[in-house]
Amino acid sequence: MPPRRRAQFTQENIDQQLQQIHLLDPSSSSENLEQLGPIIKQIHQNRQQEAYLRTLQALIDAKDAEIEAICGDNYQDFISSVSTLFTVKSYTNNLRDKITTLDSSVSQIGRGLAEKKRALLQSKKTAANLDEAIDNLQACLRVLDVVDRVGEMVKEGKYWSALRSLEDIQSMPPTSLSQTPLFQHLLTSLPSLRGQIKDAVTASTKQWLLEIRNISAQVGRSALEAMEYRSRRWRSRREKDPMLRLSRVGSAVETVTFEKTEYNVLENIKVDFKPLYQSIHIYTTLDSIDELRKSYQADRKAQSNLILPSPLQLSQLVSLTEEVTGFFIIEAHVLSTTGSFRSERDVEELWDALVTRLTGAVDYALKNESDPEGFLRAKEDLMAFIITLEADLFLLHSVTTLIYPAALREVCHDAGKAIQQTVQGYDYLPMHVDNAAEKEAVLKVVWLGRSEQEQLIQAPVPLNFPWSQSFYLCCQDIRSFVQRFYQFIEGVSQHHRNVDELLSKSLDVILSNHVSNSIGDRLAKTSTLSQVAQIVTNLEHFEVACSELERSLTSLRSAQRGGTIRLTATPSFANTLTRALARINELITSKLDDFFELSEYNWTPHSREDAPSMYLYELVNWLTTVVDSLVIKETYKEEAYRGAVSYIAQCLMDFLTDRNILMMNENAISNILVDVDFLEDQFKASGRAHLTTVFGELRSTTSIVLSNTVQEYLVPANRQTSYSNVKPKRLQALLEKLAKYGGSCKDAPSREKGEKRRKEVDAVGRLFPGESR
Repeated sequence: MPPRRRAQFTQENIDQQLQQIHLLDPSSSSENLEQLGPIIKQIHQNRQQEAYLRTLQALIDAKDAEIEAICGDNYQDFISSVSTLFTVKSYTNNLRDKITTLDSSVSQIGRGLAEKKRALLQSKKTAANLDEAIDNLQACLRVLDVVDRVGEMVKEGKYWSALRSLEDIQSMPPTSLSQTPLFQHLLTSLPSLRGQIKDAVTASTKQWLLEIRNISAQVGRSALEAMEYRSRRWRSRREKDPMLRLSRVGSAVETVTFEKTEYNVLENIKVDFKPLYQSIHIYTTLDSIDELRKSYQADRKAQSNLILPSPLQLSQLVSLTEEVTGFFIIEAHVLSTTGSFRSERDVEELWDALVTRLTGAVDYALKNESDPEGFLRAKEDLMAFIITLEADLFLLHSVTTLIYPAALREVCHDAGKAIQQTVQGYDYLPMHVDNAAEKEAVLKVVWLGRSEQEQLIQAPVPLNFPWSQSFYLCCQDIRSFVQRFYQFIEGVSQHHRNVDELLSKSLDVILSNHVSNSIGDRLAKTSTLSQVAQIVTNLEHFEVACSELERSLTSLRSAQRGGTIRLTATPSFANTLTRALARINELITSKLDDFFELSEYNWTPHSREDAPSMYLYELVNWLTTVVDSLVIKETYKEEAYRGAVSYIAQCLMDFLTDRNILMMNENAISNILVDVDFLEDQFKASGRAHLTTVFGELRSTTSIVLSNTVQEYLVPANRQTSYSNVKPKRLQALLEKLAKYGGSCKDAPSREKGEKRRKEVDAVGRLFPGESR
């Protein structure tokens, strides 16, 4: 940074400043000397600067003189050097021009060589590209040829080879072709080609399904014919060998014999399963086996739905069973030969659905069939169908419990209708036989307890049996049904337990619905006590017959390797028997009502009676005569007596407490007690003194009134010990009748007594406001 230069002041500037200074200010009392200081300082500085400049100028002048002397001494040498430099410069320019000319020539020659070399390199590159293009085209042609052959193989049905070719394309080792757009395009088209193979396989499977649907009936027919031949051959052998009599077709003994000449219906008809196996293989490779499995199940389900005609005629049953048999023989073969492709559950699903529909169709067809021969033909057709399927398949354990009972129910229904007509059509009178042959014939039919059967065997003829003819005919019809059942079930290959269960259910239906319920319906329409008593006897024998029938059927099944047969119809007869006993009580009480309607009580008599009411003589005579003449057990007679006497006591108690009787006096109560005394004496005389306890409430209630012990009754302790059978509301009602009678009297004592009864009514009502009569 250069030194700061001092400010210079000219003489003119100094004079100008001096002119501006006023030493004496007229307006000021002091002198203005301070303004002179800066001016004097500036003058001093100007003088110093002038001296410095003069010294510097002297030095410069001395230096110029020295330089001038030096230049004068070296001038010639400088001129010579300059001349030499100009000469060198001239040579240098000439040399540069020559070099430029030479460089231009060399550049022109090199440019030509470079162009030739570049052209040569381009030619080599083009040749290499052509070679590579040829190789790629040849590789592409090979790949395109494989793709083209894939289409041909699909058309020829060589689906696995086509799929393997696609796998080979995808697994090719990396080459220059791998990076080409064509190859990438081929790779992206592989899923589409696989889809074409898959569609072609699916189409072949659909065609195969159609073919096996058309051939199912033929397969089933061949299987049924083979089983018929097998059954005839075994039947002939069984007749020759008694030891084989209990063995059936499909048993262990027969199966071992049959294995020597085993007959394969699918090989005989030559059913080709290759399309299915091929489809399974292709779909498994494509990781789509679940899709094929679902599609196959849906297709077979749709085909099974088309098997059954609607409605089914029994004449169509043979062709129907042939088609069903063929359908499931094919399914069983697919199940056993395709590994995990099919499951037992899938086939059982088809079976259950088809058998359910088949059962309903057969059931409907049998309901419209009345010809016994039609039932027999249906039975034979179904039996052949069942034997064939059980012999060839492993999963049809429920066939007899689903299809066969459809026909058997109709047989059961027919037997039930016949028995029901027997129950409704015959009078309930004791069955009579005139000679020993008739008695023996009857005893062979009915089921009786051992002791009763022995007594009847020893009884002389002519004889009246305890039961009526309807019981005998029902037993006869049941025996006929059991015989028909075993004839109907003969030859069916099923477990003995299934046969026992089927027979038990059928008998329970007949006994409960057609016998017990029909007797109950007849019971409601019967108004004669003797007939009701006979119904009671029949019901007792039916209860015994159920247990005896169980025992006899169990013995029969044991001889044929069967089990124990249990019947559940006994409670039904017990319930109907209870209804019959209640019907006896109902008829007795109805007749008793007729007697009580004849009663003519005076409820406000002026005196007490010494003799009972006249209607009671007739009532007691009728009751003892009718009940004692009933041909029933003594316990049932005792129940009838107890029910009748309880009803009589209830009616007499209702007289005392009935709202329809407005007033009553003590004499009327005493007259009721006279009737009670008479009834008790009559029952004691007939040996039924224990029945008199039913009058306990009436006696206790009337004793409180007649002995004027109402206040004593109001004491809780007395009420619980001495009057526990007295109902407060009934006592209150009786006191109210007495109070109204006293209030209606004109004499003072009676009115006073009536007022007392009124207070007792209120007292009893306050103590027991919530109790009912």
